[in-house]
Amino acid sequence: MAKTARKGKPAEAQASVKYVRMSANKVRSQLDLIRGKHAQEAQRIMLFSRRRASTDIGKVLDAAIANAGTVLNARPEELFVVRCWADEGPTLRRFRPRAQGRATRIRKRTTHITVCVGTREA
Repeated sequence: MAKTARKGKPAEAQASVKYVRMSANKVRSQLDLIRGKHAQEAQRIMLFSRRRASTDIGKVLDAAIANAGTVLNARPEELFVVRCWADEGPTLRRFRPRAQGRATRIRKRTTHITVCVGTREA
């Protein structure tokens, strides 16, 4: 969903992915690398990053750029990463058997990733 500016034109376009099987802290460290950067430079950063979160963030970034082409009628050369964040999703709780009949909890965390792109005027 695009936010609207005061003149009736949308100010930014966003894309999100939910329930990514990864901790939000691991995703946030990668999002810090692209926040405020030019959209094409952010794509290059995610392409050459060796972290596992960069593939999912790169896909969301590509979708946000495509949405901006539809919603804002903007070319990818004039887009910037305006905002991006990662929220925690539901945690899957599993149990691992331990010694003497005990069990410990295993937390399989999920995250929701959102990337907003827009032009510099917005």
